[in-house]
Amino acid sequence: MLLFFTLGLLVHFVFFASIFDIYFTSPLVHGMTPQFTPLPPPARRLVLFVADGLRADSLYELDENGNSRAPFIRSIIMHEGSWGISHTRVPTESRPGHVAMIAGFYEDVSAVAKGWKENPVEFDSLFNESKYTWSWGSPDILPMFAKGASGDHVYTYSYDAEREDFGADDATKLDTWVFDKVKDFFHAARNNQSLFSKVNEEKVVFFLHLLGLDTNGHAHRPSSREYKDNIKIVDDRVKEIVSMFQHFYGNDGKTAFIFTSDHGMTDWGSHGAGHPSETLTPLVTWGAGIKYPQKVSADIAPLMASLIGVPFPLNSVGILPVEYLNNTDLFKAESMFTNAVQILEHENKNQELLSDSKQVDILRKARLYIKQGKFDEAVSKVSSFVAIGIQSPRNYYVYCLLPVPIWYAVLKEFQVIQDLVASLLTFPLSHFVGHLLICTLGIEVLVLSFFYRYMLTAGLVIFAGWPFLTQLWTRAKVTSLSWTFFSLLLAVFPLMPVVGRKPDLSLVMSAGLLVLLLSLFVITSLIKRKNSFIKEELLVHLLQMLSTVLSMYVVYSTHNSLLKKQGLPLMNQVVSWAILASSLVVPLLSSPVLFQRLVSILLSLMSTYLLLSTGYEALFPLVLSCLMFIWIHMEQETLQQSGVCYKQKLTSIQFSYNTDIIQFRHLCLDDIRRAFFLVFFLVTAFFGTGNIASINSFDLASVYCFLTVFSPFMMGSLMMWKILIPFVLVMCAFEAKYDTYDSKTILFLDFFLMKSHFVFISQHFFFLVKDYGSWLDIGTSISHYVIVMSMTIFLVFLNGLAQLLTTKKLRLYGKPKSHLI
Repeated sequence: MLLFFTLGLLVHFVFFASIFDIYFTSPLVHGMTPQFTPLPPPARRLVLFVADGLRADSLYELDENGNSRAPFIRSIIMHEGSWGISHTRVPTESRPGHVAMIAGFYEDVSAVAKGWKENPVEFDSLFNESKYTWSWGSPDILPMFAKGASGDHVYTYSYDAEREDFGADDATKLDTWVFDKVKDFFHAARNNQSLFSKVNEEKVVFFLHLLGLDTNGHAHRPSSREYKDNIKIVDDRVKEIVSMFQHFYGNDGKTAFIFTSDHGMTDWGSHGAGHPSETLTPLVTWGAGIKYPQKVSADIAPLMASLIGVPFPLNSVGILPVEYLNNTDLFKAESMFTNAVQILEHENKNQELLSDSKQVDILRKARLYIKQGKFDEAVSKVSSFVAIGIQSPRNYYVYCLLPVPIWYAVLKEFQVIQDLVASLLTFPLSHFVGHLLICTLGIEVLVLSFFYRYMLTAGLVIFAGWPFLTQLWTRAKVTSLSWTFFSLLLAVFPLMPVVGRKPDLSLVMSAGLLVLLLSLFVITSLIKRKNSFIKEELLVHLLQMLSTVLSMYVVYSTHNSLLKKQGLPLMNQVVSWAILASSLVVPLLSSPVLFQRLVSILLSLMSTYLLLSTGYEALFPLVLSCLMFIWIHMEQETLQQSGVCYKQKLTSIQFSYNTDIIQFRHLCLDDIRRAFFLVFFLVTAFFGTGNIASINSFDLASVYCFLTVFSPFMMGSLMMWKILIPFVLVMCAFEAKYDTYDSKTILFLDFFLMKSHFVFISQHFFFLVKDYGSWLDIGTSISHYVIVMSMTIFLVFLNGLAQLLTTKKLRLYGKPKSHLI
């Protein structure tokens, strides 16, 4: 058995890692020769404005009075430059958007390990190819372009990360800081001869990163007055900066301006996925080398490189938008030729295993197309061809040969397999086939629930009728009715909206009051049983009630403070982290009696869950836990009916760490059903109120009781713990269910069958992984597989956490005492 367990974990780890090896290995290549147009460029300098989080419709549409929110930008559109709508790719995050604009390639997926904040592999960019680049803005964006630059010619000026506070009274200060620093910089340049000579060089770039709109969008939503007023402020200050540039350079007509955004934002203030409100961003260009008003699409990186005459970024795969250029046909032709050669060299470096004859053939055809003026055909030829490598990487042999030791271990246990088959053959054929079809259908429902959450509702509705299809209804009517009621109540949650919902503190407060009522009920029931009640247990329950009250106060107080733009109160933040830290310790102080320990775990985790809730999801763990309590009763009735164990009162059972599996028994069909129920509840706990496979289903408001300053890993960890709390509650019920039996034999069987269910589900998603289509399609397919594999691998560790929470006992003082009822 130990061999099977070890090999099982090894297989899961290898195939889990294989996805990252295949899809999350950096595609960047190095060693290409810089390519640039030999003709003089139209501009000596480029000014790039990036309004982080600005939606295209928010900039272009008129306000309720029929006036533009950005009159200066609109005047540019009408009279001076070219404009359009740029289409960003998913993930619509700040780092991928800026990499696409400034480096010219889609996000290096290996950067996911860095939280999209920096690239594990160095890459070329417009800034690196420039003579000098000066940039002002967020510390999350600027350093990643300076870090990989060769030489000391990319200068960054950033504010402190603490300024990126979603609870700040005025996020527009992030933008005014940038504009003020730019003005100070040029004022200093007039009095500094060295700096003055640098800013008057050719091939220089000025980058202004404006984070205020993104921050206001997260905090107040894009439809808010704060977001719209921020657009007006940005427009006014852009006008001021443009005027300053023209005055500083004496209206020499050699400055090109680009105004755009890295991504948009949903109506509920999030981004990351592929909704049009996230992918459609404004693009306005004017100045030297730009045609007069027209609406076209563009790849920004090659456009900027062409305007100031620097080499195209080496990893750029963008196509030069010649429609934007206001220059001679010769300049356009040479620029397009250079762009095509650069893309071809990049692709050849990316496919190092090509034969020389294929390389020569590709180059010959590409040059022929360019000489004939067929630039589109040339670019298509070099950007969409796929080479077949001569030799596979060594790690591929690991994937191919891994089944060999697995089948060796299986064949060693041939007698066990033979006994299992013989046991299965003892069942009536109709019953066996019927159970097999039901399990197959159930697994397909679970697979579909990853795409359509309402499938969980359908499954729970079927679960609600389970007692009426068996003899449970006649043996335990109250328990059966309770099961049906809470199954139907839980079935409501997957139908609720995941994204776009507005905060509803009344539901959070209602959940808190229900927790307090539950605490009072427990205390009252304990007081009635005076023999088992001691002061320490009363102190634990009072402490949990206090945590619940504090959580309710912190949620209400923080919400009001943020509405008043007073930020997150320090005391609220300290209390929130203290409650989180104590939530896994306080249950260990409670009695190990099954009912009391489960209630204590629920009360402690609910205090944290309230702090992470913004609406109806606060009620989800309560309903789920009630169903888990009833499930324990239902399974006890089932096992008593089948004669597997005798019925015990749950108030008389204590948690114990017992691993005795000596008393083996044959597999029965109820074991398969029980394991499927557990898998279904785990998936429901995971996806009941959301779907983490979709990035924009996260609401940053969930973590505002803990922090409001942007910190992706910390915020992500808190939201992940919010998702895992219901998961832990189910695992604790799983552990409790088997402490009601005589031995751990049933636990072992059900745990094995549960793992088998997850293996079947993971095989579905293994074959559903995509390496084509949009980032959203690829990312969703990978995330589904990763979620299922993570469940399969870490189920053992989560079971260990559940055992720790249910079996361990700490005491505040004195010697341990045993209190049996």
